[in-house]
Amino acid sequence: MSSPAPARPASTVLLLRDGPGGLEVFMVVRHHQIDFASGALVFPGGRVEASDLVLAGGDAQGAFRIAAIRETWEECGVLLAAPGVPPAAEGEFATMLAARGLVPDTSGLAHFAHWITPLPVPKRFDTHFFLAAAPVDQDALHDGHEAVDSVWIRPIDALAEAEAGTKKIVFPTRMNLNKLARSTSVAEAFAAARARPVVTVLPIQRDTPEGRYLRIPIEADYGGEEFLAGDPPSM
Repeated sequence: MSSPAPARPASTVLLLRDGPGGLEVFMVVRHHQIDFASGALVFPGGRVEASDLVLAGGDAQGAFRIAAIRETWEECGVLLAAPGVPPAAEGEFATMLAARGLVPDTSGLAHFAHWITPLPVPKRFDTHFFLAAAPVDQDALHDGHEAVDSVWIRPIDALAEAEAGTKKIVFPTRMNLNKLARSTSVAEAFAAARARPVVTVLPIQRDTPEGRYLRIPIEADYGGEEFLAGDPPSM
């Protein structure tokens, strides 16, 4: 029996704002030619890079936060930073920070979730999800490469579109939209995230004639412990 594929460290950002109808989250549509979650409506995010660890001062957990901020900049054009002198590191993001005299504003993030792709899946990720409040003086836009479209949307509306079949949303995104939908404002979402512990979710899959079910820890607070996946268990 072959060993499971290693789970690559990654970060995902739930960029939030208060809209006229309540809490909204920024989501992008993945390019259909990308092998991971192609064509899906997702939160911006990507792999943790070596330069993220340097900018985090060698702190492995801090590197997830740096990656979240870097990906927000690269995929959305939104910079979550504060005045300061960053450690010397390679890469366009680190160079830009140094030129502007900025450091990533990791304190502005709230740890929201931690998901690891199921063991049988050949391409796996170890993903930390973070909340971030969208700066009022910056506009979020998709990059036109990995993401071909973007939208500010209420979590409940994104879930409704997935239910109607007009949008493709993978299982972890759907579950975190459900959790986010409990909050009605940015402040409420941050308060809820900071008040509850983040429980690691490594889904265990079970195939039945009705479809694939995924079991997750009840302590992770997703309103249950076994769910019909509705899609391959990717993240």
